[in-house]
Amino acid sequence: VQLQASGGGLVQAGDSLRLSCAASGRTFESYFMGWFRQTPGKEREFVATVSWNGISTYYADSVKGRFTISRDNAKNTVSLQMNRLKPEDMAVYYCAADRDRITGSRSPNYWGQGTLVTVSS
Repeated sequence: VQLQASGGGLVQAGDSLRLSCAASGRTFESYFMGWFRQTPGKEREFVATVSWNGISTYYADSVKGRFTISRDNAKNTVSLQMNRLKPEDMAVYYCAADRDRITGSRSPNYWGQGTLVTVSS
């Protein structure tokens, strides 16, 4: 599966932003999908994941209640709605896919290119 992320940009603290990730291939619904982020000098960290059917979601504590992950299997897309953005959310965001459940303890097999989110205070 090939992934293409988009939607990053410059926003102010407290604003909202929606990231999207388009996937190629006919078997999108068989993949768990997730979002990760990375800031310079730090390791890539888990943000959110959604199950193949969109029913189960899981979030990092730092974004819980502010971010929402969703997917549209008919359009082969996964989105990350980010509300009440904080300066510490500023990072390059990556979408990822794996046939196994995505957790923060293992690197998914498939990655898109990153999209930069800049949050000014």
